[in-house]
Amino acid sequence: MYNKRIPIEDLPHAETKVWTCSDAGCKGWTRDNFTFEQAPTCHLCRSAMVSSIRMLPLIPNSNKEMKTRNQGVLINEG
Repeated sequence: MYNKRIPIEDLPHAETKVWTCSDAGCKGWTRDNFTFEQAPTCHLCRSAMVSSIRMLPLIPNSNKEMKTRNQGVLINEG
């Protein structure tokens, strides 16, 4: 059967800023341009994450200002 998907080897790769989990036993990571926080926590184990660089296939993100948006409304109890 013919598969139309492009092989990963054919996609253009670039150095990409990522956040990697600081816990040695956890393999969690995420691309920087897909996070909401300035310093995110690991979505798997809730540990702190550290910034690093990886060679990854390019993935366009049409929502470039995710971190600058107001992420909710502050409710004042009173």
